[in-house]
Amino acid sequence: MSDSFLIEPSISCVDGRLVRAFEAIPTPILSDVMARLPGAVGLRPYHGTKAVVGTALTVRARSGDNLLLHHALDIAEPGHMIVVDGGGDLGRALIGEIMVSYAKRRGLAGFVIDGAVRDVDALSRLDFPCFARGHTHRGPYKDGPGQINVTVSVAGMVVNPGDIVVGDADGVVAIPRDDAQSVIERALTKMSAEAAQLAAIEAGTIDRSWVLKAIRERSQSA
Repeated sequence: MSDSFLIEPSISCVDGRLVRAFEAIPTPILSDVMARLPGAVGLRPYHGTKAVVGTALTVRARSGDNLLLHHALDIAEPGHMIVVDGGGDLGRALIGEIMVSYAKRRGLAGFVIDGAVRDVDALSRLDFPCFARGHTHRGPYKDGPGQINVTVSVAGMVVNPGDIVVGDADGVVAIPRDDAQSVIERALTKMSAEAAQLAAIEAGTIDRSWVLKAIRERSQSA
């Protein structure tokens, strides 16, 4: 099989402990503790606001063509998140009601697609996690080429096969598996700090002196 039809082995899904831990952490918190650098930009949820955590099974597809995406659905395991680099093309939808129904039946975690979807009303009723750049009624080609389980770029976010992918109403973030525990620990610390801030706001004791201090420091260094 040529490089233009490259299919690498899938990486096994992360265990339930990690899934449950990340389910409790909003994507803005994850972005904050990862230096506010990672995360897809310009994708929106088509299933509502349901949060999702999955293990990346990546697909690089030719714009407007979903042949390799179909194969990814057949080889994915329950818990895999299908992450598709479709080049951001909105001319043709890469998935719709039938493919989403099949993915849901097989127990997959969801879709993250840098491209278009269709059957928008049906996707909202299916309540199966699906993030995409946009939608169109025009269907895809099925000719290839494409690649599976390679490093991809999705809406400005680099995703490697096996990464932990978290999506919610705010967006999508990918976390390298080796960094998972460290990210969880930093995220829980930040969530505790933000909870304390909210409590101080409610009590009327919030300290806002840092704002003027920051202005003074930066104006002096300018």
